Amino acid sequence: MKLLVIGSGGREHAIAKKLLDSPEVTAVYAAPGNAGMVLDGIETIAINIDQHSELIDFVKSNDITFTFVGPDDALAAGIVDDFETAGLSVFGPTKRAAELEWSKDFAKQIMNQYGVPTADHKTFSDFSQAATYIESKGAPIVIKADGLALGKGVVVAETVAQALDFTRDVLENNKFGKSRVIVEEFLDGEEFSLFAFVKHDKFYMMPTAQDHKRAYDQDKGPNTGGMGAYSPVPHLPQSVVDTAVETIIKPVVNGMINEGRPYTGILYAGLILTADGPKVIEFNARFGDPETQVILPRLISDFAINMRDLLADKTPEFTWLNGGVTLGVVVASEGYPGDYSKGVKIPEKTTGDITTYYAGVTADARGQLVTNGGRVYLLETSADTVADAQAILYKQLKEQDTTGLFYRNDIGDKANV
Repeated sequence: MKLLVIGSGGREHAIAKKLLDSPEVTAVYAAPGNAGMVLDGIETIAINIDQHSELIDFVKSNDITFTFVGPDDALAAGIVDDFETAGLSVFGPTKRAAELEWSKDFAKQIMNQYGVPTADHKTFSDFSQAATYIESKGAPIVIKADGLALGKGVVVAETVAQALDFTRDVLENNKFGKSRVIVEEFLDGEEFSLFAFVKHDKFYMMPTAQDHKRAYDQDKGPNTGGMGAYSPVPHLPQSVVDTAVETIIKPVVNGMINEGRPYTGILYAGLILTADGPKVIEFNARFGDPETQVILPRLISDFAINMRDLLADKTPEFTWLNGGVTLGVVVASEGYPGDYSKGVKIPEKTTGDITTYYAGVTADARGQLVTNGGRVYLLETSADTVADAQAILYKQLKEQDTTGLFYRNDIGDKANV
């Protein structure tokens, strides 16, 4: 098999690397990919994710068995629809199914319709009406811009003034190009991520994971796309996962069929364990980043065969590691998620028990990898315990020259409490 992965980040690096592990696979291409992927034998092609016709031509001319779509914006742009219209095998939700992610208001409608537990909420397009509602509810309160915003369209406002400022930015200052906000009650509890491979009415669960969104140690600083993760979440009872599957995953999968939007792809539920049980914070229509980089290394079965079977309506046999934990720490450009410099030299690729997944990198004129984005690379390893994995990764990070870069020093600490 020859396979194509759409995207260029650490998530796509992990997907492509795992697909390439299969003895049935002769080549994995990434479009457009990044320069770091090449070190793992992944072939990058200079076609951007919005060039659908060029990607379709590449798939046809190179006899690609199936395509795996990574990024949310590609899904929201209808890349799966275009591939399917061309008669190609592709893994990801259609544009209408992916609306679970690209419209937070639509996701709330689905949750309301099918009784899925989530925060109390209301949608507004008028600032004055939203302001009146926010002032009546008080803080803390959560404000979400309706649509994709590269992880920056949500604020957990600790004051009413902060909530109003963000809401004004969205509705009156056009900060994200969005015309609606969803105002939600603040939910208290521990967050975790739950992923499923879905093909219409069939779904297959993955190990749990926990992301770390804040930029700095002890969950301080601004929200980012994710500064690290670990899988599974050892202190999360299986009963909680079982409840989430029954009350969240299953109703949504079946609900999307009822709505005439059958779902194929990764269903990503961002959840929070409240005193009333697990509730939905948000849905995403693709793998998470950096969760992918700690979940896929735990897959024992042949990922490429699993995906081929799933797309062919055969029952895939997913097999996962049972013991231990997999941990990943993101190394980012100083200043991220705000302004940051590019062209900073990054350390050599790690070897042995530590895997490097590249994201915001490019190669300079001498072939040296340098920074080209906010999140630059992630180091991942597996060990018996979170503490053991932390010791391995942080020892390696301390030995690296991370001038111009930064990372959190507490990824996984919640599991050690």
